[in-house]
Amino acid sequence: MQTTTDNVLEINNIEVIYNKVVQALRGLSIAVPRGQIVALLGSNGAGKSTTLKAASGLLELEDGVLESGAIRFNGKDIGSTAPQQLVRQGLSHVMEGRRVFEDLTVEENLIASTYALTGRTSAKAPDFDLVYTYFPRLHERRKGLAGYLSGGEQQMLAIGRALIAQPELILLDEPSLGLSPRLVEDIFTIIARINAEHGTSMLLVEQNATVALAVAHSGYIMENGKIVINGSAEKLSNDPDVREFYLGMGGHGEAKSFKDIKQYKRRKRWLS
Repeated sequence: MQTTTDNVLEINNIEVIYNKVVQALRGLSIAVPRGQIVALLGSNGAGKSTTLKAASGLLELEDGVLESGAIRFNGKDIGSTAPQQLVRQGLSHVMEGRRVFEDLTVEENLIASTYALTGRTSAKAPDFDLVYTYFPRLHERRKGLAGYLSGGEQQMLAIGRALIAQPELILLDEPSLGLSPRLVEDIFTIIARINAEHGTSMLLVEQNATVALAVAHSGYIMENGKIVINGSAEKLSNDPDVREFYLGMGGHGEAKSFKDIKQYKRRKRWLS
């Protein structure tokens, strides 16, 4: 029986192992309140993408195993649910690197996403116009092969495919990766609009902490497979350690290079 909760996604004390020996997540717990954007921040290798793959059922494809803990979507345990079933239940994962079907047209990519509506009694007819409203450029290129799109256009298409699936929750993995500052601004403006206009919950993994916290309601910061700090987006934006290590700002607001920060100093601050 499915239970309605205030959190659309709850990840409780999970441990993830790769290749039977590498521990990627160490007792990680996060929650995504219904209708909100939650940012998941951290350095490369912290376990951010692994967290998303655990939630969307993709660990097995990379020889990963959920060793312990629980993951609940809409109050229902989904730890052993197949990825295709999760998509049909309303959980969409926009993976890092776009992952569009390069040999299909933009329009065919969107049509392919309609499989997620199969068997969903509450699903409406696929709304291609909604995607084209958010991303007019895709409408212009709808008959062209996705492989010939720019990086920004492919990111738009990846998000558009998720929208066709009519998700309650979208997992977004590095949507700014490889994009120009102008395109990053455009993409995140659309992400904020989708959330505000449709109430779609989002778990956002992003290296660009400044832009992520600008659209998020709250956030978590990871180090070495576990959460080290969390709170509202405003709290994290004003936290001196977050400003120094993730927003690139020193104590007086000046930009500061991560290379200038001693590793022992960084670990001492998080673990104290």
